[in-house]
Amino acid sequence: MNLPNSLTILRIFFAPLLVVVLLTREPNLVLWGLPMNFAVWGVLILLAAAATDWADGYFARRRGEVTTLGILLDPIADKLLISAAFISLVEMHLVPAWMVVIIIGREFTVLGLRSIASAEGFTIQASALGKTKMVLQVLAVCAVILGAKHLPFKPLATLLLWLVVVSAIASAVQYFLKFWSQVDSSVKQRRRLRLLERRKKPQDVATL
Repeated sequence: MNLPNSLTILRIFFAPLLVVVLLTREPNLVLWGLPMNFAVWGVLILLAAAATDWADGYFARRRGEVTTLGILLDPIADKLLISAAFISLVEMHLVPAWMVVIIIGREFTVLGLRSIASAEGFTIQASALGKTKMVLQVLAVCAVILGAKHLPFKPLATLLLWLVVVSAIASAVQYFLKFWSQVDSSVKQRRRLRLLERRKKPQDVATL
């Protein structure tokens, strides 16, 4: 258990904390003369979780502590956090359910494709579009949460939600095309090896 993996696990624990804050709409406090309602706390929790997402990757590369556990847990932590946030927003009637189905469906589809790719012995790196989608998701959730208590944020939240949906679909298509090309190449390579093995066997028998 190193620092990057500890940050990833911390991000996993941020997910239920965010759900509790959003669904209970608590706490609502005044700290140092500033009103701190549940929306502010929700945004702070989400931004803290996003900061751990950046920090675990940074420290893993800088300190040479990239581990199999970290590679497996990092995307799971991201998807758990985003899924928890969007499902909570549906429960609060702040986001249409069909949008969330597309967003979360994309996440689990890509996770499944990544598992298949790993079983085939190759990895598909996250694209710039995929990273942009993640940033848009965090910004959209923050805007929607703030829009629950502060009306000026609602138009921005609506715009960001549409951008998230479009980027989710586009990045899913891009990821699938990369996945298909890699799998197709892998399958073709295995077929070539089998044909070579079949050709070698008769030659070996003839030599004997």
